[in-house]
Amino acid sequence: MARGSVPTALTIAGSDSGGGAGLQADLRTFAMHRVHGMSAVTCITAQNTLGVNRVDALSPESVAAQIDAVVDDIGVDGAKTGMLLNAAIIETVADRLQHWQIKQLVVDPVMVSRTGAQLIDQAAMETLCDCLLPRALITTPNVYEAQLLAGMPLKSLEDMKAAAAKILDMGPQYVVVKGGGLAEDLQGMDLWMDSSSGECTVLRTELVNTPHTHGTGCTLAAAIAANLARGLDPLTAAKEAKNYVTNALKHSLAIGSGQGPVGHFYPLLQNVGTAEMRNDGVRR
Repeated sequence: MARGSVPTALTIAGSDSGGGAGLQADLRTFAMHRVHGMSAVTCITAQNTLGVNRVDALSPESVAAQIDAVVDDIGVDGAKTGMLLNAAIIETVADRLQHWQIKQLVVDPVMVSRTGAQLIDQAAMETLCDCLLPRALITTPNVYEAQLLAGMPLKSLEDMKAAAAKILDMGPQYVVVKGGGLAEDLQGMDLWMDSSSGECTVLRTELVNTPHTHGTGCTLAAAIAANLARGLDPLTAAKEAKNYVTNALKHSLAIGSGQGPVGHFYPLLQNVGTAEMRNDGVRR
């Protein structure tokens, strides 16, 4: 537990120089949930709204030192992992989480992008499954990651349920299979499954039609971790996180020349006075 008057959450993730995803999105999400955010940087990307130009990994020793420093002094009420990049970093993160007995852990298994592009190699994926998923309280794969983890295509709600059960066999206590990559009625619908009971809950909010969705996966996992840090039970934490992401999508930011990020600070936009705010964040 944290040693202070405010809940704390740790993100172990990569840096997004464009500010839309990664630890930048996580820290904004923590702040908007009134949780003190801390970070352990795993890799540094050079990216913007058009794409990723370069990725540089930090050493496993550096990642371990960052985790040890914040947990030893400040403590952690909730944590999440994002882009871990390679097998050595994943092994190190899993080891430090085990050492510090971090229980309120959300694993966003960043393996495949929302467009279906693979982001880490096979060795890293195997290490994530063997070392990190068993440490997770909750894991939040997107549809492509769920397909890889479960070894099956996902085209229906029944497919999502079957995949969720297979993922839970890897060790997490709960899974949220995100349906953002699916079509028609399943689009934007997420599936929650509890390993102890096998019960499923469909998480559905209104579908927001916007091209500016960068950082949604990071934001959902970070919001769940923040809600856990605040003392919410896992299912309520996930429901509240989905509501937060939906509202952030409603206030997504049309910045740059490509895909903009969700509006993490949308509650602040609602308090700018009587001036309305367009979806691009400009007063009118």
